[in-house]
Amino acid sequence: MIKEEYKYSEITGKIIGAAIKVHNERGPGFPEYIYQRALEIEFRHLSVQNVREKEHSVFYQNEMIGKRRVDFVVAEKIMVELKAVDKLDNLSLSRSLNYLKAFNLEVGLLINFGSDKLEFKRLINNKLKPAS
Repeated sequence: MIKEEYKYSEITGKIIGAAIKVHNERGPGFPEYIYQRALEIEFRHLSVQNVREKEHSVFYQNEMIGKRRVDFVVAEKIMVELKAVDKLDNLSLSRSLNYLKAFNLEVGLLINFGSDKLEFKRLINNKLKPAS
């Protein structure tokens, strides 16, 4: 039986592997955008289809109330949000889950380059809406 938390594991494995490579080469201490650019290069080397800084409108009661960008949408299926902080906290996790729901994607990764060892969390959107 396939567990839901491992959906798209082939792609998420490539994403995590690329992030580990970037972290091993650069280490902690850079701002997020440095890791984002390096990860985009790794994706290109791995032929991982992605859109960097994908923008999405946020609605409330059918009215657009703002826009949000995620660091990457990979293969049109997986949201990737990057951080460069000492330790992932609940606020980063909550925001990433909200972005996952706003983009109506099922799987996401929250990756932190800021600590000595790369941290990542696999996220699942349990409130996925059917495609219209």
